[in-house]
Amino acid sequence: MGGVDLPVVPPLAPMLATAAAAVPTEAGRWCYQPKWDGFRAVVFRDGDEVVVQSRSGKDLGRYFPELLAALRTQMAARGVLDGEIVVPRRRDGRTRLDWEALSQRIHPAASRVALLAEQTPAHFIAFDAVATGQTALLDAPLTVRARALAALLCPVPPETRRCHRSTATDDPAVAAHWLATFEGAGLDGVIAKRRDGPYRPGRRDMVKVKHRRDADCVAMGYRLHKSGEGLGSLLLGLYTDDGRLQMVGGAAAFRASQRRALLDELAPLRLGADVVRDGEASRWNSAADKRWVPIRPERVAEVAYDQMEGARFRHTVRFVRWRPDKDPADCTFAQLDVPLAYDLADVLEP
Repeated sequence: MGGVDLPVVPPLAPMLATAAAAVPTEAGRWCYQPKWDGFRAVVFRDGDEVVVQSRSGKDLGRYFPELLAALRTQMAARGVLDGEIVVPRRRDGRTRLDWEALSQRIHPAASRVALLAEQTPAHFIAFDAVATGQTALLDAPLTVRARALAALLCPVPPETRRCHRSTATDDPAVAAHWLATFEGAGLDGVIAKRRDGPYRPGRRDMVKVKHRRDADCVAMGYRLHKSGEGLGSLLLGLYTDDGRLQMVGGAAAFRASQRRALLDELAPLRLGADVVRDGEASRWNSAADKRWVPIRPERVAEVAYDQMEGARFRHTVRFVRWRPDKDPADCTFAQLDVPLAYDLADVLEP
């Protein structure tokens, strides 16, 4: 990464969160922010030198040249911000975050990076300040860091703004309302931070509350585990309105004994001893084996998931149990909870 002369320098492990089932409600203790569904990033600016660091410490700047340019004009000359890189896209009259478009921005070809920077430009949403000017804010309480955050972002016309400040509230009722409604804008949940707490790099000192739902899906195939021992992932499908079984994602977190038991259960349902199908290539790991074994659609699995991205589960889901009482034909998209349609502008600071 490029060199910056700041009171906090890269690499910096961002402060993390631990999961909770509900929004914490102790009065006066917490500040709440939406949980943005993007790439976590720490931004360091020292004059014209701008470094955008990923959660794991890698340099993200080369993938987002348009964001580097925006940070040089929309962020104060010296400072460090913690936030999220997102790609907003307007569809059906509303603007929401587009995870698929964002994930495509990680590409090795410079020509492709330049093209995507024009087609799907990224924005940066700042939700914490780590340093300003000559002052490190790691030991400062959140209330002080919040004021610094506001000062580190420059006022620009809304139509040219690429760097935003996340909205925040001290009211747990408002945070609970966000959790219930803002998913329609592409958000992932709610984050709670202690108002008097310092910024603790790499420590799980925040609380995150994400959407949790369940669905009944058809087990339509599986992949073998990379070790060769048992099932690696269970592939899941739902029926469309016209009766097609469409793959919507998979469950993969199984214990070794569970992997072997699942393979013993599902192997007799194979469509044929030699029938193997190719799957989608992974942009993150091109060497990954995506072949899978199709099975007769006779088993129904109850799974836990957080949200959908188009017609697929946004993340790998968690296998809960088999549902022998369920008819596979009843596993349709109609059962899924549809979030309210919120516009991204409703979630950002004006």
